[in-house]
Amino acid sequence: MAEKSTFWKKTGLQDWFLPTEKSKAKKVVKGLTPDEVYKYILDKFKESITQLSFANRVVFYHEYIICFNEEDYKEFLDHKQGLFGIIVHESVNQFYEVLKEYRKAGKTVEPSSSKWVFRLASHPDYERGDKGFIGKLLPGSTKKEENLRVTFIPRQTGIAETLDVNQDILNGFTYYSEGYYELPYAMDLENAKLVKGKSDKVLARFETIMPDQNFRGKKLEYLMTTQEILVSGKDEERKEPYIFSIPSDWVNTPHLSIRYAESEGKFYLASFGEKTMVNEVEVYRSSVDAPDWVALPFNSKILLNGIIGINIFKP
Repeated sequence: MAEKSTFWKKTGLQDWFLPTEKSKAKKVVKGLTPDEVYKYILDKFKESITQLSFANRVVFYHEYIICFNEEDYKEFLDHKQGLFGIIVHESVNQFYEVLKEYRKAGKTVEPSSSKWVFRLASHPDYERGDKGFIGKLLPGSTKKEENLRVTFIPRQTGIAETLDVNQDILNGFTYYSEGYYELPYAMDLENAKLVKGKSDKVLARFETIMPDQNFRGKKLEYLMTTQEILVSGKDEERKEPYIFSIPSDWVNTPHLSIRYAESEGKFYLASFGEKTMVNEVEVYRSSVDAPDWVALPFNSKILLNGIIGINIFKP
């Protein structure tokens, strides 16, 4: 019986993009370290600037698909849980530092999208230590791209090789909810603290991008300066500083409360709205008079009624 041909073999990538049977070494290969993943993402960001920029305009990828060997990926999930999120956050922080240097040099630095997207995936044909990268300019675009530019670094050679492939190549990748990260583009929000006054101590920064027509594509930022705040919707009439009012029909009035436990140095959240998700885990509804508190780490993604996304960052 003839061996079934795979997508990789049909496209001629079996012997080039993926390891061949001959190249698969039986010796034990050390898995990826967090520093290797961080440096790899940063290198790809810098490469995108080199490849996409023109004239005085600095252009860069906003979406990063990073692929690893299954064992490497599971090791991060099982023994280094939460580390991917930290790596992504630190990578974006470094992105801004690089872009600030270009801006100081007189270059035009403007985003082509309102957010950063990271998709960390695994593929069964990758060897331990292998890394693959696909970059996109506009995440969330409905336009179908004809081809994707793929960069692959085999552990055997350590030499980056690049080619254009059809979108069907993504069908072989396995994505996990833990490997998806979405952060708003916030390079120009650093002066927003002046809104609250220099004397106010900022405990946390919250950002949301609303889908409502009147606010489409615009960021809404709130700086937490009190021990407890209330996130409320369009019908909220109170104007106190502890009210984070989001003028959207998709946010209940009130929807949730967030408090800072100074003795622990941690944030907690209680939900009063129809549906609240924190890092893809549902937070069950409780009463305003008897809130049920759950932990809220920095860099968490809060989703209200499946529509409104809020991110919490360090000030």
